[in-house]
Amino acid sequence: MKIFYTSKHRCDQDLEKLLDVEFTTFERLLPEADFVTIHTPLSDDTYHLFSDRQFELMKQSAILINTARGAVVDPEALYRALANGQIAGAAIDVTDPEPIPTDSPLLTLDNLIITPHIGSASRQTREKMANMAIANLIAGLKGERLPNCVNPEVYQ
Repeated sequence: MKIFYTSKHRCDQDLEKLLDVEFTTFERLLPEADFVTIHTPLSDDTYHLFSDRQFELMKQSAILINTARGAVVDPEALYRALANGQIAGAAIDVTDPEPIPTDSPLLTLDNLIITPHIGSASRQTREKMANMAIANLIAGLKGERLPNCVNPEVYQ
């Protein structure tokens, strides 16, 4: 399988060679990829990064996989793309909004798999999460700076 990737920052070319991946533009990747898997943080730049235009660029046989953040994909555009056969299918572990409303039209589609945001549900990840929470608790009880603080601006 040929693997393309796109990113704001290109990987080291030796690493690309080692991994046998090819850097390309977003616009080139979409019409060439059989599977498009999203791994990007949510930001102003990535909000609804996948909308009508991006689905129009994709192959009709393409499968979209989103395990990043729900709002990276416009849910209405995703519904249209799937319902109209613009893309073949999608699998998403995240939705926008989350949880997905019970009356969402996405839930009526046979070519969409939705999992309940369980991408982190591995034993290894959950153990690491628990250890991080314990470290924060101990530091907090000692009056120390939390080692895994999600809003460090509170210390400024």
